[in-house]
Amino acid sequence: MAENVTSLFRATAAHSPSMAALTRAAGDGAGPIDFCIPVNPYFPTPGMWDEMSSRLRDIITYYPSSADTITSELCNLLQLPPQAVAMGNGSTELITWIDHLLVRESLAIPVPTFGRWTDQPMETGKRVDMFPLQESSGFALDLAQYAEFIRARGTRAAVICNPNNPDGGFLHKHAIVQFMDAMADLDLVVIDESFLEFADAEAEPSVVQEAMLRPNVIVLRSLGKNFGLHGIRFGYMVANPALAGRVRSMLPKWNLNAFAEYVVFMLKEHGAEYAQSLQQVYRDRLDMSSQLSALPGLTVYPSQGNFLFVRLPVGAEGTVVRDRLLTEHRILVRECGNKIGSSSRFLRLVVRPQVDVRRLVSGLEQVLYGTRRGAAVPELATGTSYSSGTAAVDRLVGSTNGAGAPLAPQPQPQPQVQPMPVAAPMPAAAASYDQSNGYGTPMPTPTPMPTPMPAPMPAAAQMPVAPAAAAAAPSPFAAPQGPTPPGVPARGGLTAAQVRGTNGLTPAPASGWPNAQSWPNAAGMGQTG
Repeated sequence: MAENVTSLFRATAAHSPSMAALTRAAGDGAGPIDFCIPVNPYFPTPGMWDEMSSRLRDIITYYPSSADTITSELCNLLQLPPQAVAMGNGSTELITWIDHLLVRESLAIPVPTFGRWTDQPMETGKRVDMFPLQESSGFALDLAQYAEFIRARGTRAAVICNPNNPDGGFLHKHAIVQFMDAMADLDLVVIDESFLEFADAEAEPSVVQEAMLRPNVIVLRSLGKNFGLHGIRFGYMVANPALAGRVRSMLPKWNLNAFAEYVVFMLKEHGAEYAQSLQQVYRDRLDMSSQLSALPGLTVYPSQGNFLFVRLPVGAEGTVVRDRLLTEHRILVRECGNKIGSSSRFLRLVVRPQVDVRRLVSGLEQVLYGTRRGAAVPELATGTSYSSGTAAVDRLVGSTNGAGAPLAPQPQPQPQVQPMPVAAPMPAAAASYDQSNGYGTPMPTPTPMPTPMPAPMPAAAQMPVAPAAAAAAPSPFAAPQGPTPPGVPARGGLTAAQVRGTNGLTPAPASGWPNAQSWPNAAGMGQTG
């Protein structure tokens, strides 16, 4: 069994194997205790499962209603205007269309983060500017430094995940709104709120209302995670009607399945149970964090998601811990060595009920310390503690074991003027819209002109600014310096191919309300009547 099951991880470069694959490999029809897939363990309720089971034949026999009908019902529940919403077959479908339609040349993203935000634009030849989150600051995102990073590289689209996956880092609403306003000249700003329902640090943390008023902002939200139904594949985005309409017009009429329709229409009767499930996740997160923090040498980072990001003790190797937990204790965890900006010393552990957490803690004690609590399991061998499987990614973050290595320097430019290298041609419709994201008319793609190669980025833009220097430095929210031409490495940055260590692009294989009538308002929290 051990060889069967653990080999599935080696064949899955960008993610963990599916629960179905693990169950088949186990051979006994039973899956492990799941600390890997971040879903709500308390919703749907047993009664809702019974109701869905009784209707299973009808649900899977017949076509669903159109996506417009299902979206309209969801918007009625959340008090959102349907023209500002597009529903997708999972948030990854929406990420794909956002990339194809709205990301013209480059995208900035803090790392580590959800892998599709780095991999999807790479697969379509975009430049991805990665802003390393620092282990020394608990992987907290400094928005001023992130804005400075974006300006220094001339990036045209920016993403923030709030809370961030895998570390659970949280940003307050006022800070994100300030960032959105400072980035008003970009082609696109995406705020991925896929895990925001699990946050309890702020009463109304969502920026969906603010996004609808701005021409270049999209808020992405998941339904499968907070409703405990990853397999249904449904999520939605909120933006101004013109932006939402561009994405919605590209989606198939029946891109949402009949299970998604059935769940959306039954939700209005179960608001109280949903609220209770979120409250229980909040409590479980605190309890789980406390129990894990008591393990010698294990570091637990603050989280507002339904998961915890942990650093293993010195000497412990994540793939060994993962495989032994699975084969010896039937516990599945997410080892983060293949996440850019992380290393194999980190695990992401989903919040689960206390009875499961006790089993996890017991398994970790046996795997990490054996019979001697405090003696960590040794690493596999020299050079294997970072298991991204990609040499360039290893160079990017491996030298500090997840602390965030500076971006690799580019070769010194030659003094003579040279033509800019140009990426593979993009369709005119995708490459020729002005900065209003479709508000204006398409423009012809300009002919590349001979231009000096970009100069190396100043050291001050690569590293965090010291407090004394920050006062004298220009504001990170200063006016833009103009876009970087397509296909040209960011100043001091890497192209997508360089990051992946390839000459081309390798596609990755296929993330309370007091009564039953109360549901989140348009900001994602609070009550509506």
